[in-house]
Amino acid sequence: MELELILVGTAYLAGLITSRLYFPPLVGYLIAGYVLHALGIHPDATLAHLADIGIQLLLFTVGLKLKLHSLLRREVLSVGGLHLLIVTAVSVGIFFALGGHLSGGLVLGISLAFSSTVLAIKVLEDNGELSTLYGRDVLSILILQDIVAIGLLAVTSGKQPTPWALGLLLLPLLRPVAYRFLNASRAAELKLLLGVSLALAGGMLAEKVSISSDIGALLMGVMLAGHPKTDELAAKLWGLKEAFLVAFFLQIGLTDLPGYDELIQALWLLAALPLQGLLFFTLFLLVGLRARTAFISSLALMTYSEFALITASAVVDAHWLPPVWEATIGLAVALSLAVAAPLNRVSHRLFALLAPFLTRFERQTNHPDRLPGSVGIAEWLIIGMGRTGLSAYQAFCQQDKRVLGLDADPTVLEALLAEGRRVIYGDAEDNALWESLPLNKIRGIILAVPDFELRALAITQLQLRQFQGHIGTVCLLDDEEAKLRALGADFVIHPFIEAGTQLAAQLLSSPAADKT
Repeated sequence: MELELILVGTAYLAGLITSRLYFPPLVGYLIAGYVLHALGIHPDATLAHLADIGIQLLLFTVGLKLKLHSLLRREVLSVGGLHLLIVTAVSVGIFFALGGHLSGGLVLGISLAFSSTVLAIKVLEDNGELSTLYGRDVLSILILQDIVAIGLLAVTSGKQPTPWALGLLLLPLLRPVAYRFLNASRAAELKLLLGVSLALAGGMLAEKVSISSDIGALLMGVMLAGHPKTDELAAKLWGLKEAFLVAFFLQIGLTDLPGYDELIQALWLLAALPLQGLLFFTLFLLVGLRARTAFISSLALMTYSEFALITASAVVDAHWLPPVWEATIGLAVALSLAVAAPLNRVSHRLFALLAPFLTRFERQTNHPDRLPGSVGIAEWLIIGMGRTGLSAYQAFCQQDKRVLGLDADPTVLEALLAEGRRVIYGDAEDNALWESLPLNKIRGIILAVPDFELRALAITQLQLRQFQGHIGTVCLLDDEEAKLRALGADFVIHPFIEAGTQLAAQLLSSPAADKT
């Protein structure tokens, strides 16, 4: 218990300090790992096991939101595939020129082309951007990389997936059974236990057929995708997943403490990361994405993958590269995560500063992330077409008002368009969206996005453009209403308070209220 207390307590203190310095807590966890290693504390099998569970829970929750057809989109296959080929070719050339083993350079080169699944998903999820167009592109590219990683893992480990590995593709056939279990699990703790059980079961099945356990957990999540309660299940797993992931970040620092030479090599690898980001940005632009989408997606992918730690160890064991590379890669991965995490938190602000330069390189093509050129005859706009936004949309339609819905989630748009709703793509966090909208023709805007900062930003943008119409929004916490009104919101509704008020009013006005 003493070791566990030291690990958890140090992680907490380091995370608290870094969060006070406006860095994500995970940067503190990485630092805590190196500090503990310097103090002579080494990881045991328990920490590694907890880290594996954290990654499996993370990928299981990702699978809950994954649409398989998203992997077949042009930007995913072309950008993800070309990036892998180019980075691998350059890495092999450099290793060969330096006299390294060609096989080692090939394996390590492919590994260095991978981006950190843990960091990218965590940052997108924390920012509420996992379901946006660029969030889904990033997620799909990461999954494509994971698929390539399966083959690479087989090469480096000397093991190959068994013929039974194809049986994992049959997991969707168990969907009706899994749906029944989820429907029957009405208590919150039962949903939590079901989610953990399925994630671990997927990992165990994958290991039995010599496949990465992470892929098995992901596929198990995909099996449940589409169920109405998947969002609720993911929310139940969120806190547990976060706690287990602390072990993963601690483990990186605890693995080894590099020397001076390894530090210099790691810094060279870190310096090469902007080139990877530039390559991603260029490829995204070539497939027709806007500069904003390309920039934010590239920044999320501009890391080295924790998977490189696994392949580096295997390559060293095979005597394809000298042992110093194991510590070098570990430090390079840790540094890339530490640098990328704070940058991704301010990605939208960074783009706002660089927009005048970056937008020059956009291609004028039709793509889902294009800004709306017109809102037609609409006089009322609803930003965010979730349950609240859709209810507001239907209320406008019932009164024959000219209303248009905007949302950044392509799957939401696809479903609503199939129902005949008037909706278009629009990300409230995109400053260019507000510049493109004919605000002088709009009588009112409802902001129904769940994130408070996003609602506040949208109101600020409307005020900067001297919007004369009405602004209505929701507040989920008691202290939000005053802030939103101070920014310029005309109407602020607290959905939970409003629900109670309406329920009481209807009961009191019903004939049953007169009974004694």
